[in-house]
Parts: sequence; C-alpha cells; structure tokens
Amino acid sequence: MRSVPPSRRARTAAALTAVTAALATAAGLGAGPAEAAGTAPDRYVALGDSFASGAGVPDQADANCMRSNRNYPALVNAALAPAAHKDVTCGGATTVHMTSAQNASAPPQLDALSADTDLVTLTIGGNDVGFAGIIVRCVTLGAFNLGGSPCKNSYTWTGTDQLAATVDATAPKIAATLDGIRQRAPQARILVTGYPAILPDNGTNCPWVATIARGDAPWLRDTHKRLNTVIAAQAAARGAVYVDTYTKSIGHDVCKPAGTRWMEPLVTNAAAPFHPNAAGERAMADAVLAAAG
Repeated sequence: MRSVPPSRRARTAAALTAVTAALATAAGLGAGPAEAAGTAPDRYVALGDSFASGAGVPDQADANCMRSNRNYPALVNAALAPAAHKDVTCGGATTVHMTSAQNASAPPQLDALSADTDLVTLTIGGNDVGFAGIIVRCVTLGAFNLGGSPCKNSYTWTGTDQLAATVDATAPKIAATLDGIRQRAPQARILVTGYPAILPDNGTNCPWVATIARGDAPWLRDTHKRLNTVIAAQAAARGAVYVDTYTKSIGHDVCKPAGTRWMEPLVTNAAAPFHPNAAGERAMADAVLAAAG
C-alpha cells in the first residue's frame, strides 16, 4: 500500500469531511402519449433527484430539496413556456420518493402529475445505487492507495461485483416509476435522462482534484455507463424517450478546469460535489430540448 504524507492526510481528511456533509445533504443519507414530438407542451412536470434539482447551483430556490432556479427543468420550462409547470425534483430522491414523501416539505413526487400533464422529465436511479456512499468510500480508500484499485476491490472481494448487481437491481424500480407516471399522466410524453460524465471517459483519474485511485477510475466509469444503460433499457421498454446526457458531456468531467467542466470536483462552491454546475444543467437542458423536438 502506498504511504501518504501526514500533510496530505490532513488535507484529505478535511476535504472528506466537507464532501461527506455535502453529499449527505444532496443525496439524503429519490398506451402511447398523445403529446407529439415538436408540439409545445401545455403542462410540464419535472421529477427527479439532485442532478435534476441542481443541488448547490446558485441560486437555491428551495433549500430543503437543494433545488436551483437554474436547474435543467427551469431552463426547459423557460424554453418551452408551457401554460403550467411543476418542478418537484429533490436532492436525495430515490424511486421510493416517487410514491412516498421524502420529508415534510417534499410529498410523493408523482402527486404532481395529473391526467392533463403532457410532458414529464425524470432523472432517477443514482441514489438507489447509493451515489453518495460510493463517492465517499472511493475517495477515502483512494487517498491511501492512489496507484491501486482499493474501491473496486472492496466491492468485488467476494468474487462478484456487488455494485454492478446493485445497478442491475434498479431496473424494476425505474420500471415501476415509469408505470406510475403513465398511470397518472396517460397522455404525457416522458423524457428520461441518463447521468452525464463525472470522471474522464478515457478512464484516467485526477488525484489532485479527487483521490480516486488509478484502477478505480475506469471501473467507476463503467459502472456509471451501466446505470445509464439500465435506465435507457427501461425507458425503451415503457414507451418513454431516453435522453443521452453522457455523450456530449465527455471532456467536461470533474478533472477539467473551471470554465470547461460541467461537473464539480470535491471542493467547490459552484454545485454539490460531483454534481452538475450551471453549465452542466444547461447541457442537460439542451439534451432534453433536443429530445423534445
């Protein structure tokens, strides 16, 4: 195991304290449609987790749900100008919170739907996998073994990739969420987003930004892509439209400098750590608008 100087340990411990607190807040430690593509919606409802709510992106319009007034649903709403818009996205939301209250100010998200809802956007699944815990574990273990793959080893020591199994287990949960949307809003066009790139797509790491080990970076990238594949498959199976937010985000990951990155690193004031910043939310909005036609 590679040794780490005391000064680095101290800096790492401070950074981990900050990211653990921020991620705990952000992640909660949630028949064919009549609406044709290219037709402006009348009633738009946004559902989802912190990647949709814009956790930490200034300005936060709802502190309880870490919802920004510059999140992608707000930008989509501004572009499409529907007669009515409800944004119930909430940091920390899992698929459970689609039908169950998340906290005193966040009732079940599907309650926002009605029979006349004709556009729904959904970003969900990351917290079902345990996004916050994965990040905290990987940056903690990586701090003491940057050249190895300690986080991957911790999830695969039994001979089975436990994280991959957890990702696969989200499929029926996402399916149930889409079925619930369809039941409440039978005429709605449903756009389901994937998650944009957090780490470099080429599998490299950047320990000066986040202490994710060299061998863990490509494994985390592949796990991320696996989740997007699961989401896409469930969207296709239930007549929803999958919105690829990953491909165009390549080259805008946490390792890139400010002004280029769409995803914020461990220490930041532009968004929650490892979450989209304002530019990332804009990119997600652009992808949704392109899919909406």
